[in-house]
Amino acid sequence: MNASAGTPKPVTPALSTRTPMAEPGRLARQLRQGAAEVLPLLVVLAVLGAVWELAAGLPGSSLPPPSKVWVTSNELILHPFYDRGGLDKGLFWHLLASLQRVVVGFALAAVAGVALGMLVGTSSLAMRGLDPIFQVLRTVPPLAWLPLSLAAFRDAQPSAIFVIFITAIWPVIINTAVGVRNVPQDYRNVARVIRLRGMGFFTKIILPSAAPYIFTGLRIGVGLSWLAIVAAEMLIGGVGIGFFIWDAWNSSHISEIILALFYVGIIGFVLDRMIAGLAKIVTRGTALN
Repeated sequence: MNASAGTPKPVTPALSTRTPMAEPGRLARQLRQGAAEVLPLLVVLAVLGAVWELAAGLPGSSLPPPSKVWVTSNELILHPFYDRGGLDKGLFWHLLASLQRVVVGFALAAVAGVALGMLVGTSSLAMRGLDPIFQVLRTVPPLAWLPLSLAAFRDAQPSAIFVIFITAIWPVIINTAVGVRNVPQDYRNVARVIRLRGMGFFTKIILPSAAPYIFTGLRIGVGLSWLAIVAAEMLIGGVGIGFFIWDAWNSSHISEIILALFYVGIIGFVLDRMIAGLAKIVTRGTALN
């Protein structure tokens, strides 16, 4: 017998199939994809800015160009956190005050709206009694409720929160009720076969099926809430972005109004994306984006 027969042969490690160029190539593809998504937006913004700059520079134009907005409002842009007492505060504090009112009012509207929507969607008696009332009240403009809320609460803060609540609750109620009524009959039949009743039927059948509709109502509601608080704060005064805009108008600071509107739009977009992201997680991507 060969003495070397029992000696194990050395194993040559397999060469990696990944070439040194694989990582840079993947990085280049990711950069190209990112540029394809961001570049169109940047081009549109550049074109709009150029058109605005040219149009505002024409004789007789009453609106400032972007360059003037930056020059006259750069302190507000670079120092949003200053607080000199009273109403003399940076934009951060005005936006924060408005967001706090929106969070409270919208949270109350979400809880009450989902509960009432579930009631209307599951009970034909409740639908006949409450739905006509909801349809009438939802047509009342949000600011029309402000004098009534001021008379009831005698304070600006709860009055503004009530305006947000009464503005946001209707789309939540209506969309929740529609979602409950549109639960597939097959789901109901399966629940009947396996004797799923009460809270189990609600949590396993009704709520998951209606969730996309509920989050659609919440997205509409949060957008309307942000619109309503800006308008309400113009009337009630105090710290808030709505009051900031109205005060800038009274002081003829048009550049500050434009800057505030930019921030209002950005925050409204962020609020919508937050609700949409939560909806995607909860509904596993079945909610509308």
